[in-house]
Amino acid sequence: MSWQSTLACWYLRRQFRPATLKPEIDVESARYLTARRAWVPKVPAGWRLREQYATGDAMRGEWLEPLDADSNSSATSAARAPVILYLHGGGYYFCSPKSHRSLVFGLATRARAATFSLDYRLAPEHRFPGALDDAVAAYRHLLAGGIAPGSIVIAGDSAGGGLALATLVALRDAGDPLPAGGVLFSPWTDLAASGASIRSNDGADPMFSGPAIGRAAKVYLGDTPATHPYASPVYADLRGLPPLFIQAGSTEVLLDDSTRAAENARAVGVSVELQVWPKMPHVWQIFAPFIPEAGRALDAAAGFVGQVTAAADQPSSAMSMA
Repeated sequence: MSWQSTLACWYLRRQFRPATLKPEIDVESARYLTARRAWVPKVPAGWRLREQYATGDAMRGEWLEPLDADSNSSATSAARAPVILYLHGGGYYFCSPKSHRSLVFGLATRARAATFSLDYRLAPEHRFPGALDDAVAAYRHLLAGGIAPGSIVIAGDSAGGGLALATLVALRDAGDPLPAGGVLFSPWTDLAASGASIRSNDGADPMFSGPAIGRAAKVYLGDTPATHPYASPVYADLRGLPPLFIQAGSTEVLLDDSTRAAENARAVGVSVELQVWPKMPHVWQIFAPFIPEAGRALDAAAGFVGQVTAAADQPSSAMSMA
């Protein structure tokens, strides 16, 4: 464990965890503090950031794209280039593509993948299934633009990680062609908060208290049962899904959300790579490039993106990301 990650855990324990000990979820405060404290990295050299937040945009969010894609005249090569659909975390009620740029930039540049970070609707203004509907629609928009499903990986962290898995399940159920894989960073897959680590890691997790998880779930769920498989994909039938790559920290209260999802997927024949990193905080990948472990974790995730998109049988159709 590096001194940088030790420092990050100390900071989270002092600055973030106290808010999770309060009996009520303060949505506006969480949004305000995230916006105020967010560090916005520079756009990486050789890449461009294309924001799509105007009224009328088919998908709200932002593209990070390699500049050399413009000079690639081969439609076949363009269709085969990896594309990541990224779903940010934040309990379904705060954070945004802008708050998660350090993670998205780090993953995209390592994977050499054009990446769209989706600005899905947030609770409580838009409760379940608002975020899921937006994620499914975004994936279908990518396909409609000519991007081959086998070149796409759906990724996300925390709530966005659970949303990524739920999106895969919903797409399979609807009969859509599935992407090449899913990348889940510390995914929140059980909004019923029934995992043993909710209790066993309470106090060890530098970011969350165990009881806060159930309180946060109610903001998104409203009257929806916490065990609904599209809200809590740990309860879904995962058969037929593409390969999954999951990372979680050993002291997270949400650790079992990762281990149980991995076990359930393997039980029905889904290929899963699960990495449990010792004493890493929740979604430590967002601390790239400051924490060495964040960079190494993103290297591994990028390797998975390259592996599954290269292995997929992709038709040679033109790619349009407008």
